[in-house]
Amino acid sequence: MTFLTCPHDISQRQLDQPHLHPSKSLNLSGLSQQLDPQEALKRLEAVIQAATDGIVTIDEKGVVETINEAGARLFGYTPEEVIGRNVSMLMPEPHRSQHDDYIRRYLETGQARIIGIGREVEGLRKDGTIFPIRLAVSMVELEGRKIFTGIIHDLTDYNRAKAEVLQLNQKLAQKNEELEGKVQERTEKLARVVDQLLDTNERLKQEIAVRQKTEQALRKREKELKIALEKEKELSELKSRFVSMASHEFRTPLSTILSSIELLEAYLHSGNVEKGSKHIERIKASVNHLITILNDFLSLSKLEEGNLQPQIAELDIEAFSREVLDEIAGLLKPGQTLHYSHEGPAILHSDKTFLKHIFSNLLSNAVKYSPDGKPIHLRTHLDGRALQVEVEDQGIGIPREDQRHLFTRFFRARNAENIKGTGLGLNIVRRYVEILGGEIIFESEEGKGTRFQVTLPLNPDAGSKTAARLSG
Repeated sequence: MTFLTCPHDISQRQLDQPHLHPSKSLNLSGLSQQLDPQEALKRLEAVIQAATDGIVTIDEKGVVETINEAGARLFGYTPEEVIGRNVSMLMPEPHRSQHDDYIRRYLETGQARIIGIGREVEGLRKDGTIFPIRLAVSMVELEGRKIFTGIIHDLTDYNRAKAEVLQLNQKLAQKNEELEGKVQERTEKLARVVDQLLDTNERLKQEIAVRQKTEQALRKREKELKIALEKEKELSELKSRFVSMASHEFRTPLSTILSSIELLEAYLHSGNVEKGSKHIERIKASVNHLITILNDFLSLSKLEEGNLQPQIAELDIEAFSREVLDEIAGLLKPGQTLHYSHEGPAILHSDKTFLKHIFSNLLSNAVKYSPDGKPIHLRTHLDGRALQVEVEDQGIGIPREDQRHLFTRFFRARNAENIKGTGLGLNIVRRYVEILGGEIIFESEEGKGTRFQVTLPLNPDAGSKTAARLSG
């Protein structure tokens, strides 16, 4: 890494690129008349310090005169540790020991290499690690002194992403080669069969017929391979999104648990039980959040396997509903209330596990997305044909433009992005409802609330048929 290069003539670029033409340049004289020197200097300093890239200036001896916070942080130093020292401290060998010679040679000959161009080089952090950067250098003369300014951009993330893309492309190319090999192998086998069937005058007819079948088989095989490749790509993208989302969702509650345990230990040692109880509640809430996330992941995994079958058994819907409400009560915010009503007989036959997930998810969402002090209503209605379940809240509602995506995996409405969630719950609920042969609909208005309605037929066979269809 060096701050020295050749001067860069932009006169031709001014002709080629209108935005560099002198007639359209910034009127600095007008600006200087509007601002006094001290104000202009303060504004320039603020702009430099706010920059996300590193900005450093050195004198003719390579000594650092200024460096912004971003630049110092990039190399693991404070500005005070860098200013006044030779800039070669930020370079690995061999540039570190040769940089002063670069400066001397430039001052003597005027020959340099990267001013006005930009170049990918390596930087040296305080801890000794070497990392890639893009360096752009310019030179100005002020009061008879040459001042070199370098703008430094960290390429670590960019290079890592580029390497990942290259690796994925290599894997994709390998898959393509394997698929082409299978197609070629199949083609050769079919060709050998055709050759064996050819005989005298009948040979031409047989050849035409076999070739037609071969082409159809190849087209079918190519279509199957294309579908398989697209499916593999989709699963790869799903896995990446899953890993990213899971790492984010687990990090927050685990951090909360860890910090609360540390504070709890301190409060218990000091005898402050009241404050300790508060952190116990935080730990419980974080553990419940983790359990919800894990349940969503496990449910999604079982559904993806496609072999879930409902276990139909008799249950009392009123008793079942109150049992779920007792569990949800522990999630209520201050002033929130749960209200339940039922119409019709209470006994039906269905899968209790599936119903538990449907009820719990819809009710916990109502609690989560409703403010303090708002009521939440659960209504069940049972007649001779179906069970109807309604969950209604007065929460934040769902924006109209987001409603058509509501049951999509990992989707979060724009007004719910700051609220904890995986984006899996409603997708899983809908799939459980479908396995039971039912349907789920909703109506919502942003800022006023949402009402979900689930209708499940009482025919136990409906669920089995739907499960078989999903697994197929």
